[in-house]
Order: sequence, then C-alpha cells, then structure tokens
Amino acid sequence: MKPNLVPTLLLAGTFALLAADAPRPKPAAYLTEADARAAGPDYDLQGEYADAALGAQVIALGDSKFRLVLHTGGLPGAGWDKSARTEVEGALDGAKAVFTSADGKASGTAAGGLLTGTDAAGKSFKLIKVFRQSPTLGAKPPAGAKVLFDGSSPDAWQNGKMDDRKLLRCGTKSKDTIQSGTLHIEFFLPFKPLGRGQDRGNSGVYLQDRYEVQVLDSFGLKGENNECGGIYSKHRPAVNMCLPALTWQTYDIEFTEAQFDAAGLKTKDATLTVKHNGVLIHDKAPVNSATAAGLKEGPTPGPIQLQDHGNPIFYRNIWWMPAK
Repeated sequence: MKPNLVPTLLLAGTFALLAADAPRPKPAAYLTEADARAAGPDYDLQGEYADAALGAQVIALGDSKFRLVLHTGGLPGAGWDKSARTEVEGALDGAKAVFTSADGKASGTAAGGLLTGTDAAGKSFKLIKVFRQSPTLGAKPPAGAKVLFDGSSPDAWQNGKMDDRKLLRCGTKSKDTIQSGTLHIEFFLPFKPLGRGQDRGNSGVYLQDRYEVQVLDSFGLKGENNECGGIYSKHRPAVNMCLPALTWQTYDIEFTEAQFDAAGLKTKDATLTVKHNGVLIHDKAPVNSATAAGLKEGPTPGPIQLQDHGNPIFYRNIWWMPAK
C-alpha cells in the first residue's frame, strides 16, 4: 500500500504560501550620520561632486549598489544646462564605488571625497565632493507671521509629537486653518538606501489639507510629479533640487487659495509658487483639484498637514505669513 502523501503535500504547500505571504522587514531608515556610517561606507560615498563644468550625484541603493548621474555644466540648480543626464550603474569595491556604463564609454570611481573618471564623450574629470545648503535655512519669520513650530512646543499641531531633538514628527495637522499666504518649512529625510519609489523617505506638505507638495528622498532622480518638489500628480518641478538624505532642506511656498462664488462653484484655481532649497521650481502653478488624500476642494479654509506615509520624517522652523 502506498503512503498517503496528500496531507504532507498540503502542509508543505501551506507553509510555502505562508512564507510567500509573510511580511518582509522594512528597509532600515537611519536618522543620524553616525548610524548611517556604522552601517557601511554607502553614506559617505553618496552625495554631490562638482567642478566648474560638470556636476555629479552618487546615489546609494543598498546591497553594495550605486548609481552615478552626470550633469553637464554643474549640479541641478547650480549650473546644469538641463541637457540629457548620463546615468551609470556601479557597485561597491572595498571602500570605493566603481561605475562603468553598459557601452564602456563612461566610468568613474568615488572614494575619499573625490570622483574621478570619464564621461560619455571620453573626457576625463576629477570632481570634489560638495555639501550644499539651502539659502533659506533658518529663515526668520517676518513681522505679522504666525510661528507654527520653533522647537519649543508642538501645541500648535493636532496630536503633535516632538522628539528629544526638539523636532516635529510627521503625521499631524495644524490647529489653525489657512487661506492665502506664504509658508516656510524645513524638513529632514532619513537615509534609507534600500528604500525604493514611494517608500524612500515619504511624507508631504499639504496646503489647506488639499494640495500636496511631495516630500520624498528623490536625490538624483529625474524629478517627476510624485517626487520631491512635485505638486503631487499635477506638476513636476522645473528642476529636481532634492539634496542627499540627512541634509536639512527647505520649502518656501506662496499659496493662493481657490476662489468660489456665492453658490459654491469654483471660479478660479488655487496656485502654488514653490522654492525648494532656494530654487524656484513652480511659478504660480495652477492646481485644478485636490491632489491626493485630504479635504475636497471648497470655499472653507483648511489646515496644513504634514503627512505620515510610514517613514520617519521630521520638520522644524515652520511659520505662516497670511496674505495682506
């Protein structure tokens, strides 16, 4: 008599399904340079490199993988002529990141604060690592502005949470509602090399809880409407000004609310003018509807939302200047 294998096979299949459905651990998100460096050389190799004629961004992708992006003329917002970018995949080799394009024309090596190699035209380069800082970092609120967060208390925010560094955690809305005006806000993205797409340091700044300016670690990416600086699902930024993770960054946003008639019908779209790290990325961009999760469009004001999208994003120096 042959043994009955059905229960065994069913049991094995059940375990296989359970293993396939088991949630995978989320990629690590590092919040300090010390912790990022302790995890390996990726953090120190990632960053921006430049000379007077060329800009480069080295992106850490985890699992010893990297990507090199070359910009003719300089870095985005600092000389890049907006011609086609050159992207080269690379890998860790000891303490170095080594890059070679598929056609062998472009190559590079990043180590010790230098990036050396040849571009797609065969021209050699030697770039120095640079550390850019937003010119509006630490901007003081003008007379008449409402300070929403200065590190002393989260009381201006619904269920606001402040950590021991006196930073405001994402996942909150302002208690005040806003109409037209100007927002200054500073944000801090975690270093999450294994994160991909919308899981790489995701949050968002919502005006009136309706119109989202995306917050995401989009360093070195093309700059789409769902990446950092994008008016979510509506407008891509004129240039991707996202700096490397663990760098404080700024948004300065001029918001003009939508207009409605006495019957509640919209007569004019809301508009957003946005500077990301001091560079203009949207100029009076019209927004014809609410962009994502949040309030529907309407004539009533709404709060500022700092979206929680499952990533540890922190904010500081937030103030609002109502339009006169």
